[in-house]
Amino acid sequence: MLLELRIENLLLIERAELRLGPGLNTLTGETGAGKTMLAKALDLLLGGRPPAGIVRPGASEAYVEGVFLPPAGSLDDPELEELRERLPEAEEELVLARRVAAGGRSRAFVQGRSATAADLRELGGRLISFYGQHEHRRLTLVSAQLEALDAYCGPEHLAARREFATAHLRAAGLRRELDELRGVAAARERDRDLLDFELGEIDELAPSEDELQELTGTRERLRRLDALRHAAGSGAEALAPEGAAAEAGGGAATLIAEGERLAGAVAGVDPELDRLAERLSALRIEAEDLGTELRRYEQDLEAEPQSLEEIEERLERYDRLLRKHGGSVAAVLAHAERCRSERDRLDHAEVALEETGAALKHAEAAEEELAGALGASRGAAAPRLAEDVRTELSELAMDEASFAVDLPRRERRGQAGDEDAEFSVAFNRGMSATPLRETASGGELSRVMLALLGVASASGPQTLVFDEVDSGVGGQAARAVGEKLRSLGRDRQVLCITHLPQVASLADTHFRIEKASDESIARASVDRLAGEEVVEELCRMLGADLADSGARRHAEELLAAA
Repeated sequence: MLLELRIENLLLIERAELRLGPGLNTLTGETGAGKTMLAKALDLLLGGRPPAGIVRPGASEAYVEGVFLPPAGSLDDPELEELRERLPEAEEELVLARRVAAGGRSRAFVQGRSATAADLRELGGRLISFYGQHEHRRLTLVSAQLEALDAYCGPEHLAARREFATAHLRAAGLRRELDELRGVAAARERDRDLLDFELGEIDELAPSEDELQELTGTRERLRRLDALRHAAGSGAEALAPEGAAAEAGGGAATLIAEGERLAGAVAGVDPELDRLAERLSALRIEAEDLGTELRRYEQDLEAEPQSLEEIEERLERYDRLLRKHGGSVAAVLAHAERCRSERDRLDHAEVALEETGAALKHAEAAEEELAGALGASRGAAAPRLAEDVRTELSELAMDEASFAVDLPRRERRGQAGDEDAEFSVAFNRGMSATPLRETASGGELSRVMLALLGVASASGPQTLVFDEVDSGVGGQAARAVGEKLRSLGRDRQVLCITHLPQVASLADTHFRIEKASDESIARASVDRLAGEEVVEELCRMLGADLADSGARRHAEELLAAA
């Protein structure tokens, strides 16, 4: 139930607070006073898109807040799992809010915390059903008529419809999968040859990042082999020459040895020189070892096992694979893994084809069974719905109306089953019933909708909002519409924006919206009426003023008859 509705700076309303009660709540006011602003406020609260210019001129933002008391179990939906921590426990209030800046940007709130417009739609759809002029026209759609029939069939039928929709989507998905597998089977040999070729290239090379780096380094070394040999040999000769150069006493090691010998000739005389002599000895040894290492390096270069041509050929194979498959060794290896997976899939295509075919056969059997059960349920409910609606229409001052529910079979099965529902109606005795979309006026549609609501299950949102559902209705029909709205209010909360005194007189709670015309910026206010104020408002709605005793008496009679 909607307990409170607060509105700030929305169109003509600077500030308003409505404390709604159970039963029938009505909102009345002069034409142009802004009754539909309440509908716009509720639309915002339920996640609707803010229209341009909805913020009151001169204000920085508009604000709408609704305080609800959710019915037990109404929020126990798995689809609300992401919002679960923000939802109240049973019997606690739920607060939804929306801010709309003058620039058009909006923000949503659930229990005072930021949310999205989609969150408001998810929650609001479980709390409020909104019926405006568009909803009346929507009743002419075949899909809406089928929904009305299914709602009449009851919760078990609705659960079966959801189960059928799941089965229908599963069968459709399996058909697509089967088509894909058949296409795979047709091109399997060609695709497998290509996969084998690409995998063969990769497996033969067996690429690795370490080998690529090693090959690159080896290539650079082989390209400059002569320079490396010269550097190593010259260095060895400079340190420790061999042959004639050694006999001539050249080389750094020989010169260092001479210095070592001279220092050793006076060993033990001065400890400082002895330490320096030790260093000369270490330096000579290092020079001799380094010369030996340089010669060994030179000899190893002579014995290089791989030729530059072999290295270049292998690196060319690396380069070709990298260009084809992503530019890195990792990408090449990932492509190989994908090829293996795809090859495995192709190898198992026949098995998958058989398994998917069997699954589809089972899914289609389940779908067929559920479709038959839906059709049988609808076939049994259709005449009962027609009879109940005729009874309701007679209570809505349409005694001569006839109503029928037909179930034409679809050309193609959909998510709702094999049949559509089409309502046919005749509003006068002796007339042939014709489809509702071809015959009904706005007022007649409103009454048909109320009749359907009167016979539908009480499940669903507990707050019903009607925006001028009585449009195009007058006289006794208006009183009948009001009685039906009040009847709906026995089990649910009803809020009706109305221009008819016959409806307003039946309200449990009556609000009036009034526009001030003596200000530079128009301003509307919403007040809850009681006692004499209700009589005055009914007189105004009857087109008279308080001085008209006949209108006043009529208003009092309307209230007394309520």
